[in-house]
Amino acid sequence: MSEQMERVKTLIIGSGPAGYTAAIYAARADLKPVMYTGMEPGGQLTTTTEVDNFPGYPEGIDGPTMMIQLQQQAERFGTEVRIGMITAVELSNEFGGIHKVTVDDSTQIEAETVIISTGASAKYLNIPSEQRLRGGGVSACAVCDGFFYKGQEVAIVGAGDTAAEEASYLANICKKVTMLVRKDYMRASKAMQHRVNSIDNIEIKYNTEVDEVLGDQVVEGLRIVNNQTGEKEEIAITGLFIAIGHKPNTDIFKGQLDMDETGYIITQPKSTKTNRPGVFASGDAQDKIYRQAVTAAGTGCMAALDAERYLAAVESKETVTT
Repeated sequence: MSEQMERVKTLIIGSGPAGYTAAIYAARADLKPVMYTGMEPGGQLTTTTEVDNFPGYPEGIDGPTMMIQLQQQAERFGTEVRIGMITAVELSNEFGGIHKVTVDDSTQIEAETVIISTGASAKYLNIPSEQRLRGGGVSACAVCDGFFYKGQEVAIVGAGDTAAEEASYLANICKKVTMLVRKDYMRASKAMQHRVNSIDNIEIKYNTEVDEVLGDQVVEGLRIVNNQTGEKEEIAITGLFIAIGHKPNTDIFKGQLDMDETGYIITQPKSTKTNRPGVFASGDAQDKIYRQAVTAAGTGCMAALDAERYLAAVESKETVTT
């Protein structure tokens, strides 16, 4: 540990669309942002093949390339991008206070403002064939990837409102949607259950789990098992969507930032402000509703603007005081 602790004006934690957009705006505002990428540089989009719904790419773009370009744009304006993981934080309660963070359990940094863009990780079934075919027909976002399966037969795993909503979305563009529900009932609201039950090309299989995803390079089918009878069955599909929830990557902020019951950071209405002055949350770490690259980028912009205004207010107060 060096005797002189490094201090930065704006520290950005996480490197997805929210983080890089925050970096672009912060750098252009001369906030001299320093970004730590986290364990998954580029965020969830680096596991996506084609991105067709982000504005400005009429021919589409693959996720990793898009994130490289966002990084280059952020660096062009002076963002310092560092590979590293923030492993501990000590967030100040005071207006104008200094926040302390630890990088990789060793180096400490002080920050005048902190922008959190750590994202959320989709929950998967964690069976080998599913993990092997992620990006080859296995997806955790029907809105992102459903278009690629237009007119085809797909399956979706899940029983909550998100699964029901995504099944309804897929039913509009796919030939058939098989919905796999682990128990003998759905957790979705009655309204959502009525919706999926009323759609002719959605088939719901209860007490059913995935035994194996079939296919070498891409998804070609699914072996499913009835968890009551043990009976197995194979169905032909080209896409498998997992909708069993997300886990926000916010554990290191617990006990310091207000969160909901599942760990999403609570921000003030129409802002990215948290309950700690100078700490702002953007992207999927605080958004459990939309979870899109474009909405994450939007809140990254908001966080940088909020940080800029906060620092101006701190400086104004210090000027008046002195």
